[in-house]
Parts: sequence; C-alpha cells; structure tokens
Amino acid sequence: MTPFNTLSAIAAPMMFDNIDTDAIIPSREMTSTGRTGLAEGLFAPWRYVEGRVPNPDFVLNRPEYAGAQVIAGGANFGCGSSREHAVWALAEYGVLCVIAPGFAPIFAANCIRNGLLPLVLPREAVESVAGREVHIDLAAQTLTCGDETYSFPIEAEARTMLLEGLDAIDLTLKSRPAIAAWLHADRVARPWIYL
Repeated sequence: MTPFNTLSAIAAPMMFDNIDTDAIIPSREMTSTGRTGLAEGLFAPWRYVEGRVPNPDFVLNRPEYAGAQVIAGGANFGCGSSREHAVWALAEYGVLCVIAPGFAPIFAANCIRNGLLPLVLPREAVESVAGREVHIDLAAQTLTCGDETYSFPIEAEARTMLLEGLDAIDLTLKSRPAIAAWLHADRVARPWIYL
C-alpha cells in the first residue's frame, strides 16, 4: 500500500447519514472477488440514470468533484453489510479519505486495512469543509480548511498502518524479532511441543 502522509484536495460533499455499503457498491456491481474493476460501479444507483448514462446531478459527476480524493459524508458512513468491496471501489476510484461524523466499525477497519483514511470530525466541522479544499496531515492528526484547523482522533495502530503503508500482516511482521525471541524461549521451556 502507498503510505498516507499529507493530502490536499477538495472534499466532495455527500452529506447524507447512513450511506451504506450497498449504495457505495451494489452487489450487482461486484462481478468478481478481486479488488479491481469496481470503480465503475461506485455509487452506481446515484451515479447513473437509465442506460448507465451519468447522472449530471450526482456530485461525483460534476466537473469540480470528478476524480475526488476526499469525500465529506454524513454519520454512520459505510453501514450495512461488511463488504470490503465498498472500500476497494472507493480506493480504485481514487478516494484516499472519507471525512464523516462517524463510521460503521467494520467499514472503518476495512478502510485502514486498505490505506484509506476514515477521518472523524464533528458534524458541524464536516459540514463546514464539505465542498472546500482541505489539507490533511496524518502525522499531526490535523485537517486545515481555510483559516480553521481541526484535530482528529485515530488509534495509534491505525495511524502507523496508514503512515507506513502497512497492512495487518506487515504490521505483525514488524514484531518479527520479538516473535522469534518468544519462540526460542518457548522451545527451551517446552521442547515437547516442537517434536
């Protein structure tokens, strides 16, 4: 994964609560189990009208938000089923961060595992930055928009994974020396286990 350090981009406004994973990537748009080929189906129910014609009223079809790297959403973003395809579709489209007052826990975990920052801010702050250029500094845990700077929370492990571009296995492998030392000590203490 690519490390996430800083990002400056316009936050495409999708200020609806409870945007679920079926809206993000409907099951009919998931034609394989792979991580690719999903961007076309991202937000398909809203993004297209009959005949798969782009809906000019949908935010990501507007010229100023096309190719958005940041989405400003409502509360409980990513609720619904636990499909990781939703995060894969966002990432393949180019979204690197979703800003919202809160996320469904499984969706947020899937974001971290796939290099996408689920950034939590109070609703008033999200509404204030929606549609505007934001600068995100993950190391400092700040988002700046105009003259306003907001601090955001993120768990230390999630922050490390994003900053260093690690998945869960990579993070575990950082502890390889400690794991090897434990195995050596355990082999000495309980040699019958290793027969």
